[in-house]
Amino acid sequence: MLRSYALTDIGRRRQLNQDYIYLTENPIGNLPNLFIVADGMGGHKAGDYASDLAVRTVTREVETSAEKSPVKILNHAITTANQVLRKRASEDFALNGMGTTLVAATCIDRLLQVANVGDSRLYVIGDEIRQITQDHSLVEEMVRMGGLGREEARNHPDKNIITRAVGARDDVEVDFFDLELETGDMVLLCSDGLTNMVEDETICRILKNGKSLKDRVEELVQTANMNGGRDNISVIVIEPLADEVEHD
Repeated sequence: MLRSYALTDIGRRRQLNQDYIYLTENPIGNLPNLFIVADGMGGHKAGDYASDLAVRTVTREVETSAEKSPVKILNHAITTANQVLRKRASEDFALNGMGTTLVAATCIDRLLQVANVGDSRLYVIGDEIRQITQDHSLVEEMVRMGGLGREEARNHPDKNIITRAVGARDDVEVDFFDLELETGDMVLLCSDGLTNMVEDETICRILKNGKSLKDRVEELVQTANMNGGRDNISVIVIEPLADEVEHD
């Protein structure tokens, strides 16, 4: 039995929440469940519109897809969302330059399938916390090339520059990951409004504190706000094998 809880918050500095979250624990098209976090970017209202439109397009495409492979289903859905955003931006000058990150996941028994564009993240928390997705950002590329340390990267002035986004270019490249989950594992999808404000070790500690799932998610958001809340904060936490934990 899968269990999940989600929360999105405007944070303490922004006038508008440009994040958009979606979750269903029930089948959607040929997927058994679906979880999405999108973090929009663009001028006033454009980022808000981008994340909303991208998620609505992805869920519609997933619902109607005849494909069986989760990778093919999600790749087609995200590619279509990219085309839809590009078309709308070309029709409305106010939407020019809009785009959105998008991280999506589906749990098929113990198999977790993940799709990612941008710097919203997916983690798996077991004995420790593991970041599964790789940020598509300028700073992350500098870290990977050895030009920047991980601690320096946390507060780098160019941290908000991302190298891939849905809607940013005519073609979108989607990263895919899959892994086998262990009993007791939790899955976290989040926007950078959480990870820029709360260190991974603190996220792990909060998620393993034994409180209700709702309380843990709310504590993550509260902690991000207490640490400055400089951006919108979106969190989805999934316990894919919740019934097995309860029976142990």
